Amino acid sequence: MSSGPASRHVITGPEIMLTTLADYQLIANNLDASLKRVSEQPQVAREAEYYLSRIGEIDTIDEFLADDRVYRFAMEASGLGDMIYAKAFMRKVLEEGIENPDSFANQLADTRFRDFARRFNFKSYGSAATTFERAQQEVVDDYMRLKLEEDAGESNEGVRLALYFQRKAPGIRTGYDILADPALMKVAETVLGYSLAQGDIDRNAKVVEEKLKISEFQDPAKLERFLARFATMWEMNGGGSATTAAAPNALISAPLETGISQDILQTLQTLKISGG
Repeated sequence: MSSGPASRHVITGPEIMLTTLADYQLIANNLDASLKRVSEQPQVAREAEYYLSRIGEIDTIDEFLADDRVYRFAMEASGLGDMIYAKAFMRKVLEEGIENPDSFANQLADTRFRDFARRFNFKSYGSAATTFERAQQEVVDDYMRLKLEEDAGESNEGVRLALYFQRKAPGIRTGYDILADPALMKVAETVLGYSLAQGDIDRNAKVVEEKLKISEFQDPAKLERFLARFATMWEMNGGGSATTAAAPNALISAPLETGISQDILQTLQTLKISGG
């Protein structure tokens, strides 16, 4: 006697291959509703409310760094949760700004720091830096999107990778952009079927550009077809298994959200944009 419809998690056969794709599309096709659910989580709502209530009152870098809740929220929203502990480092990023090509942020290969200095541009705008939309509601919007991706990754890292790639796609212009980001590179490796972490970086960048047709990432329909291909191959490779889902942050943990070591931190200070 049947005990009722089977759960998606116990489906066997070809249908299970659609798990990552179906979960990704469920979120991506209902993005506003998905983000709304995240925003209604009590802890998330409290932190967002506090941030918006305080950020406009902050006039200096000192005040910004001194308010741990505001600082942490801003860092996490900017994909810099891994650098929350490095206040001296972030102070230098903010104090030197981005107007001078030789400023600290402009000398770092990781563009997250330049984006952060642009978002909280105390160097150029002083006390008015926190009054712009980019420092207020846009920060909250980015925070919600990152939390959505993290929540998705708790059950399936492939869904998180797909959502992350979707968010980053408009800024991908060259193969180097993909090779410089471990999460983007993992998506590319899954689709291509081989590792890009080894070998000549220039050759690998050229392979990525030729085989993935990067210009197509600017076309929403073509991007979705690419991500559907990734999601299917992720499942075929066993990426949707419980063992993989047990460590949801493994692929996006560095340099995106967690775990930059002191050695890497020191190295960052010597790296030039585009290797120049």
